[in-house]
Amino acid sequence: MQKNRSYKPFFLLILGVIFLSCSRQKQLTIVYDDGASPRIKFGAEKLRETLQETGYKTGISSDTTLLSGEGKTIYITSSEDTSLQKEGFRIKAVHAGLRVEGADASGALYGALEISDRVKESGEVDFALQFSDAPEMVLRGSCIGVQKPTYLPGRTVYEYPYTPETFPWFYDKELWIEYLDNMVENRMNSLYLWNGHPFASLIKLKDYPFAVEVDEETFKKNEEIFRFLTEEANKRGIWVIQMFYNIIVSKPFAGHYDIKTQDRQRPITPLIADYTRKSISAFIEKYPNVGLLVALGEAMSGKENDVKWFTETIIPGVKDGLKALGRTDEPPIILRAHDTDAPLVMEHALPLYKNLYTTHKYNGESLTTYEPRGPWSEIHKKLSEAGSVHISNVHILANLEPFRYGSPDFIQKSVLAMHRVHGANALHLYPQASYWDWPYTADKTEPRLLEMERDWIWYKAWARYAWKSERNREEEITYWGDQLAGMYGTSREQGEAILDAYEESGEIAPKTLRRFGITEGNRQTLLLGMMASQLVNPYKYHIYPGFYESCGPVGEKLIEYAEKEWKGEEHTGETPVQIISEITAHGEKAVAAIEKAEAGVTKNKEEFERLKNDMYSYRAFANFFSWKVKAMQHVLRYQYSEALPDLEKAVEPLEKSIAYYKELTDLTKDHYRYANSMQTAQRRIPVGGDDGKYKTWEEMLPLYERELTNLRRNIDRLKAAKDGNFEAEKINAWAPAEVTLKGNRKRFEVKKGQEVYKGMPVTAMADELKQLKGVYISREEQIAQGTRLQFGSNGPVKVVVGYFNTDQKRFLLPPVLETNAAGNLRGEAEVVIANGLEVKEMPRVNIHTYRFDAGDNELVLDKGRALILGFINADQEIKDRDAGLVGADEKKAIDWLFY
Repeated sequence: MQKNRSYKPFFLLILGVIFLSCSRQKQLTIVYDDGASPRIKFGAEKLRETLQETGYKTGISSDTTLLSGEGKTIYITSSEDTSLQKEGFRIKAVHAGLRVEGADASGALYGALEISDRVKESGEVDFALQFSDAPEMVLRGSCIGVQKPTYLPGRTVYEYPYTPETFPWFYDKELWIEYLDNMVENRMNSLYLWNGHPFASLIKLKDYPFAVEVDEETFKKNEEIFRFLTEEANKRGIWVIQMFYNIIVSKPFAGHYDIKTQDRQRPITPLIADYTRKSISAFIEKYPNVGLLVALGEAMSGKENDVKWFTETIIPGVKDGLKALGRTDEPPIILRAHDTDAPLVMEHALPLYKNLYTTHKYNGESLTTYEPRGPWSEIHKKLSEAGSVHISNVHILANLEPFRYGSPDFIQKSVLAMHRVHGANALHLYPQASYWDWPYTADKTEPRLLEMERDWIWYKAWARYAWKSERNREEEITYWGDQLAGMYGTSREQGEAILDAYEESGEIAPKTLRRFGITEGNRQTLLLGMMASQLVNPYKYHIYPGFYESCGPVGEKLIEYAEKEWKGEEHTGETPVQIISEITAHGEKAVAAIEKAEAGVTKNKEEFERLKNDMYSYRAFANFFSWKVKAMQHVLRYQYSEALPDLEKAVEPLEKSIAYYKELTDLTKDHYRYANSMQTAQRRIPVGGDDGKYKTWEEMLPLYERELTNLRRNIDRLKAAKDGNFEAEKINAWAPAEVTLKGNRKRFEVKKGQEVYKGMPVTAMADELKQLKGVYISREEQIAQGTRLQFGSNGPVKVVVGYFNTDQKRFLLPPVLETNAAGNLRGEAEVVIANGLEVKEMPRVNIHTYRFDAGDNELVLDKGRALILGFINADQEIKDRDAGLVGADEKKAIDWLFY
């Protein structure tokens, strides 16, 4: 006993030495230079937080003499070493601990965060670390739409002043901090704010004091939150970029001068140019560190106007603001390639302003392929070769919302395509879903889910590959398996099963849209399905030019596949039959994978259940769509064979399709508020979204059931008819409306033999047009000046316009919602009668209508030929149809079977 006591003091001494040694090892100081950048200070603070959470006693100091002391330090500094790339960093072990050298302040920040990430993973600082890294893409940014699902009262598309009533989240500083922290965690360095005309919410003009769109209290709030946002973003190495459309003016400005806030056909006027130039100048002077993203088009038209506006209004406005600040540098201006000839604009702009960036949509307004090609890829290539940084914009994602999407494999391949095919070296990323309803998702939860939290894997994947695209596939499976295992508290194997579910489901929407869609634009909400008519008569719905040639591999539309099958011709590339087989297999594999992981989930169980429901929903959608395509194959075969047994074969697969759509409806009705976040008349596929309708599967189900009912009824009529033909229903002529034309305009009766242009008579026409009186406008006037028609009426009327179905330049194209978001304010985007008129030696004519209220009105159309066929009472019932006035060698449309 006495021997044991004699060892006790010695034993306690040893424990004390060990404890003192360990406590010293857990102490360190983060050091930066006196006068260090806010970004370096922010990085130091984030690193300290991590170290303290893992048991380190950590201080921060600007006393660089500590670097030569005995204590452990992490020194964070900017380096003048030119071997480091922009935003790159080097971490190296030194006597005192670790030295982080950044090529610039952002690089030093990223170096600090690299150490922080490693400490989170291992729990220890690796004082032997030797590591360097740098991003591949120059800009890696995400965007937020300061916009809404519907128009504000008395306003139109994109017009949303910054107010607490419209955007309460915009003033939530905690929300901004969370979003910015997520961005810097993902090493994103640019934040885009999208709005139609933000200037009237943020600046005041001496010459136009009445142009401000918000009250004084709101204006001060806007100033405060905008400064807060830009300062907090700068700490994190994030450049804030304000986007705006052209030409839009503020509503008070428009009211003061009795003009429209936006008018695509309006010429550039000195007044509007002066207002816009001074708005930009004032904005640059007030917020010199905020960039500008310029969208030419949508609210203006004509290449010459685009060049003139950019070079004589936008660039001078920026220069005026810089001059007022006494600055000689050129902050970047980003030119958006949408709805303009961006290479032409750049050619004229670069001699005036050197620091120009360009941006263009990656797969249009959806995600469809990592094998882009065709005319849209050529635009990317031209812009990437213009000598400036070219930014690839992953835009809207109309085919992905509202379900969760997170396929790292698809995303990595897409980023590689941005580099290799498009020559892009920067990323501009939209939210994965609910862009128009940000910051929330469509999930039916209380409280509502934040999109940035739900779709964390979307942002992390794009940012990871924007930083470094060339990564080993097997290592990436391990990485993402660990990420998902951490998210849901599973084993790595189960985490990789969740990854499998994401990647299998991640093929369904891209493949479906690129092979069957009408457009990649948000005119179409894919996951609500497609109507039978859109599958068997797609050109009636205006397939967006360039979509099939640019947004996927070479392949065949369903109507092309059916024709080749009938003629016994060889198929080319990706076929509809191939795709429906693949998407149903992807759906089954996604469900099997998510179920494999389910038993191991110990964290975030409610979110896992929502993710699992999305996998079931993807499977149900794939089955619904595939069976519908199978039904339409039989319908299209009947179009050629005219054999009733071929048509009868369509009924059973269409019944199965609807059964799966009912399953999809059941899966979504308690989980989602809507499918599409844009809930205006701009959405037309599968049906119009007027007044916020048809945004859920429950609303769509009766329409698909009606298609089946109509098909069965028409098959019965064909069976009962003599020789398989029955007398068509009588079609009544539209009731014409009385109007008073202003100006010396000649009228003509719309009838067979009537010339619509000199030497070009009507040869055939739909019955609906037989009582109309058109307005004669010469082709020379239409080509040189466009069409302007002033008229008055005592009641609401519709102007009946015939658009020639061709893309030849001398003809006016119908409204294209992909490039003219205001192109359906009068219901004009829809084809009311396809193939409704024939004119000698001219392309076939589709009939559209424009609605106007009672009173004095003006129809203004752009340059190019179109027919003004008359005026009809606006409130009469009109049925859309295909009149079938096609060439003798063409088959008439078959979609009447579903009406």
